[in-house]
Amino acid sequence: MLSRRALNRATLERQLLLRRHRLTAHEAIEHLVGLQAQTPHTWYAGLWTRLAGFDPAEVSALLTERQAVRMALMRSTIHLVTARDALRIRPLLQPVIERSTRAVFGRGVAGIDPGELALAGRQAVEERPRTFSELGRVLGERWPGHDQAALAQTVRAALPLVQVPPRGVWGASGSARHASAEAWLGEPLRGDYPVEEMLLRYLGAFGPASVRDMQTWSGLTRLSEMAERLRPRLVTFKDENGVELFDLPDAPRPDPETPAPVRFLYDFDNLLLSHADRSRVVTDSYREQNFDAHGPMPRLILLDGFTAGTWTLAVQRGTATLTIRPFAKPSDEDAGALAEEGAALAAFAAPEADVREVRFAS
Repeated sequence: MLSRRALNRATLERQLLLRRHRLTAHEAIEHLVGLQAQTPHTWYAGLWTRLAGFDPAEVSALLTERQAVRMALMRSTIHLVTARDALRIRPLLQPVIERSTRAVFGRGVAGIDPGELALAGRQAVEERPRTFSELGRVLGERWPGHDQAALAQTVRAALPLVQVPPRGVWGASGSARHASAEAWLGEPLRGDYPVEEMLLRYLGAFGPASVRDMQTWSGLTRLSEMAERLRPRLVTFKDENGVELFDLPDAPRPDPETPAPVRFLYDFDNLLLSHADRSRVVTDSYREQNFDAHGPMPRLILLDGFTAGTWTLAVQRGTATLTIRPFAKPSDEDAGALAEEGAALAAFAAPEADVREVRFAS
């Protein structure tokens, strides 16, 4: 049996959060099987909190040099992944992306041949990168009377599209324009990457984990049979509720009393989104905040490895203010660690600010 605390420490170690690691950004992105990157830039903090000496220019170069891309993948959400993972993982998640898109936009494309729509969409985005609004207008000329947003989103589901720079580049801005992954990366999609290999990598970055955890992370369903096929290659445990957990035999499972430093997570950090049971990290104090499920995602703080507060950063008139809102009054030692880490994060996230300050709010 693995206690909640043992699961916490194992997951933090896999997520590169028990210590800052000396990896390249490319190595870290591949190890983590990507970072959720819904926003243009907040995910940079996710690499900063994991890597020693992290330089955001390194990731910007990966994007501009087409060694990494931002595209719809796990759970049909935008992820930052290496070019290699974009080409081999995207085909595995085709059913997830099509299913979620059809549920929302299916009526808007009723009566249209899917193959014709996908071909027209490919021609449009390979002519030049386009926003979804632009793509919808182009497709609307061919299929007048149909919802243009539905046309564009259906193409997004049918084709692997990437958001092209300057979108996502550190310190830059730009509209979300899309090209086909194959044209942008100059290589075809891979159809031979095993789902089993992707799940083994998930365990390496998020394990130990249950079948429901695997499904929550990927968006795929009916993974029980896949887990049974993998069982001879894995070890199994039970959590405190008796749920079976799968893991790699040689994966790190630190002592539950291993110290966990203060960590500031960005708003879509996969640590918080990739398990069906999030109690290995999420506390009752977090649940008591009653965050709006449809509102902005909170940026959370970890104390002793568990959710203990939120943070925000505001820059106004040359002053960057990082505000920490603990769920409970921290000890003097914890308050000092929070202030120190918060100051370092403010320096990273707002390098242009003349003044930086950290304050605590109740």
